Amino acid sequence: MDISLTLNETRVIGCLIEKEITTPEQYPLSLNALTNACNQKSNREPVLQLDESTVQQTLDGLVKNHLVNGKSGFGSRIAKYQHRFCNTEFSSLQLSEQELGVLCVLLLRGPQTPGELRSRANRLCKFNDVGEVEITLTQLAARGDGPFVTKLPREAGKRESRYAHLFNTDAIEVEATPVSVPVMACGMDTVLSNDRLAALELQVVELRQEVQQLKETLADLL
Repeated sequence: MDISLTLNETRVIGCLIEKEITTPEQYPLSLNALTNACNQKSNREPVLQLDESTVQQTLDGLVKNHLVNGKSGFGSRIAKYQHRFCNTEFSSLQLSEQELGVLCVLLLRGPQTPGELRSRANRLCKFNDVGEVEITLTQLAARGDGPFVTKLPREAGKRESRYAHLFNTDAIEVEATPVSVPVMACGMDTVLSNDRLAALELQVVELRQEVQQLKETLADLL
């Protein structure tokens, strides 16, 4: 399935999925409620400040692409919106509860580690441990109609790699682009890539461990 979304579109769809699960009594959402959801300061990364006009334009594009449906409720002239992104009779994309929870959090908060996803998706679905999150990520990355997620290069000094959704590849390219860091060495400007910095940091950690082991050995001898 080839779905390419902008940042605003991922935010709108992510909010509609989230509210459908967490507050079904208030779903579908009006334009005002959806705008407030898009601009939440909690559970959002980055935090946006979209006006209703921008959200409406985003909705119009999603409606045109059959990813959102707008309708007026019985006895009400206020249009309300629901997603057709997945798990509907109009969508060919069908996800398990855990797959939907993971994708929703990735849409709303960008790249995250399996540990972060487990804690942040608990409002949407249940994971018994991080291993279940990793299995779900593997499934999303290997689906025949996908892939829908990718594993990003591990950041220097981090134990876990982050995962990102693939519905906005522009954001992924920015995340994955190596950044050169200028470092002063021996009076000369030297540029070290992230990979080399990561290797040096790992060597420092290993040296510290060796020093600690030597200290413990000496303490036992004394």
